[in-house]
Amino acid sequence: MTDSPSVLSRRPPPPIPLTVLTGFLGAGKTTLLNNLLRDPALADTLVLINEFGEIGLDHLFVEKVDGDMIVMSSGCLCCSIRGDLVTTLEDVLRRRDNNRITPFQRVVIETTGLADPAPVLHTIMSHPYLMLRFRLEGVVTVVDAVNGDATLDAHVEAVKQAAVADRLVLTKTDLVADPEKLAALRSRLASLNPAARIRDAAKGEATARKLLDTGLYDPALKTPDVRKWLNAEAFAQAHDHHGHHGHEHHHHHDDHGVQNSHDVNRHDSRIRAFCLRSDARPSPQTFDMFLTMLRETNGPSLLRVKGIVGLSDDPDRPVVIHGVQHVFHPPVRLDRWPDDDHSTRIVFILRDLDQAFVEKFWGLFAGGPAIDQPDAAAMAENPLSPRATRGLLG
Repeated sequence: MTDSPSVLSRRPPPPIPLTVLTGFLGAGKTTLLNNLLRDPALADTLVLINEFGEIGLDHLFVEKVDGDMIVMSSGCLCCSIRGDLVTTLEDVLRRRDNNRITPFQRVVIETTGLADPAPVLHTIMSHPYLMLRFRLEGVVTVVDAVNGDATLDAHVEAVKQAAVADRLVLTKTDLVADPEKLAALRSRLASLNPAARIRDAAKGEATARKLLDTGLYDPALKTPDVRKWLNAEAFAQAHDHHGHHGHEHHHHHDDHGVQNSHDVNRHDSRIRAFCLRSDARPSPQTFDMFLTMLRETNGPSLLRVKGIVGLSDDPDRPVVIHGVQHVFHPPVRLDRWPDDDHSTRIVFILRDLDQAFVEKFWGLFAGGPAIDQPDAAAMAENPLSPRATRGLLG
């Protein structure tokens, strides 16, 4: 017996890729967004904007206005976020499902200049219905090449925006006369986030194709492209260039040897970016315990976690994980390893948490030797007991 059309129509369609566009005040998000809206590749895209007035859409040939929705002549839809993001997303899905608007195939959310992108990501990743309908493609962070260093020095939020990005867009590079200044900013961003590819807007590199298709799935083939998504090789290059922790810190001290409060890296030094590699094959239960305890004890420090993991129950079919702080997507089981490297590779972007701690923590669950530490089996009896947690964190 085959399904009736009514049953088929109730099945949710494939998830819609969603990208978050962020960047500090004055970085050039408005200019970038206006350029993207002209791109034919975004004709079937819905852009969610906090306020239309901030974006300046007047000169972009607005075709018609329907309440809080604008239809551009290019075919792109722009919707103003009214209060709660969940309400707005549910509303546009209803309109799409009821054929009241063009069935958009992609969503871009533009955040305010002071916004931490994590809550937007959490909104999608922790809401059961939205997670069913949307698939997080990635985070695009805009950085002003003229004032970028000063902004990163002054605002920890700007550092976090750069650290969680999948793509970094440098704007106003044509206004920077000193090539060494530009090179230093690029190096700084690469230290904060080795895996994020940097695009130069002034050179025409910030196109929709280069910024928005950053997720796990290749949009043309509808198959996972783990290597491109994870970009684990970038961490090995950063390690070779900057040393073990991927950072060079230039601390300034006064005559008394006290670190100056205006140290240019005081925010950067809180960030650790690295790729954990392992040939261990823990069981699914053990790996789940590793993730659960790591996020429950250090959730705020896990800015971004992405990885491909080999497990003992099916070593030929790895699992892909993706988390932002304490919120994780359900793991995805692949049909096969994407390349000849069958090692577990987990990319961590951390704040106020050392690489050595995470590696030691992994070792406890992956079966590595540890002296005077509780093993995974002991913690499984009562994994969140104070004694077990003290042992892990001590």
